[in-house]
Amino acid sequence: MNISSEQVKAGMLILIAVAETIRELKTAPAGTLYAQLMGKMDLEQFESMIRTLVGTGLVKRHQSHLLEWVGPQVGAKS
Repeated sequence: MNISSEQVKAGMLILIAVAETIRELKTAPAGTLYAQLMGKMDLEQFESMIRTLVGTGLVKRHQSHLLEWVGPQVGAKS
């Protein structure tokens, strides 16, 4: 399957929006977040996106499936 540049751009925008949502909320239940997105992506796509955020060190996924922002805060001084 070929992926167009528009699809890549849309995927990145969704990833950024989800990251920003978790950052703003500080924590978010994964199931609740997926319920809000299930019309836009399937569970496999959602899990892939969360694995990406966890892999980059921006988000921690607790055993309870709570997603916690552990990345830098906007406006925070280093």
